[in-house]
Amino acid sequence: MIGTDAKWDAFLTEHRWGVLTTLRADGRPVSSVVAYAREGDTLVISTPADRFKTTSIERDSRVNFCAISNAEPFNFVAVEADAEVLREELVAPTRAVFRAIADTAYQEPEDLAAWIEQDNRVVLRLHPVRVYGVIR
Repeated sequence: MIGTDAKWDAFLTEHRWGVLTTLRADGRPVSSVVAYAREGDTLVISTPADRFKTTSIERDSRVNFCAISNAEPFNFVAVEADAEVLREELVAPTRAVFRAIADTAYQEPEDLAAWIEQDNRVVLRLHPVRVYGVIR
């Protein structure tokens, strides 16, 4: 289970979009909207390797991730986590992200492994440290 509240855990399983915040070298936060998937008690995000979030996590693994609902009352669950950048065995976690967003315009490429290589993708794996949220 992610966190100490079953409602937060279920929310993270049921949703697919969130805001990932990483830190600049000077400590200022930088946020971006990402699609994510759950793998066990971790969260995974697929992104191109050259994005700021990748380089900032390699420098400082502390991140905050906030999953949000798609409609009012805009419930959320925030996850303070230690993140790692994965550069190998990326097909399964990337496929999990595509499954999570299957009902959107984003479709999994026919040859996922080739797409990962061509797009120079990595997977960010978030290991939760603290979880909190508001579910109305």
